Amino acid sequence: MALIKYNPNGYRPATFSNFIDRFFDDEFFGGKRTSSFSPQVDIAETEKEFELQFHLAGVNKDDIKIDVNDDRLTVSGERKFKNEKNEKNYHSVESYYGTFSRSFYLPDNVNLDKVDASYQDGILNITIPKDEKKETKKTISIK
Repeated sequence: MALIKYNPNGYRPATFSNFIDRFFDDEFFGGKRTSSFSPQVDIAETEKEFELQFHLAGVNKDDIKIDVNDDRLTVSGERKFKNEKNEKNYHSVESYYGTFSRSFYLPDNVNLDKVDASYQDGILNITIPKDEKKETKKTISIK
């Protein structure tokens, strides 16, 4: 039985050959990026509402779509790569581009008729008020 060193960056064993393969698979050398653009989301809850904050720097407001289907909120869109006419010769591009879609299941006690969304400085804020009539919290007394 042979021991193989754990490699948190991939499933391949940490050998010199794999190091060279990963090095030349890097985007700088024309390799493909393994990740895609997925915006970071901060979610908070107050007594009266849920607040979602999407970090969408570089995304135009017109390229964002917000849908609510049954109990699922979906925010989707696209961050476009702008290659100008002068055909810049990029040496490295660390930003992620492309389409994205993030979905969240909503609890039963929200009022979907009063959902509000605003977009400013690359931050999409969505507030989803709670419906007091549908409050699911209940205290049970012990007999």
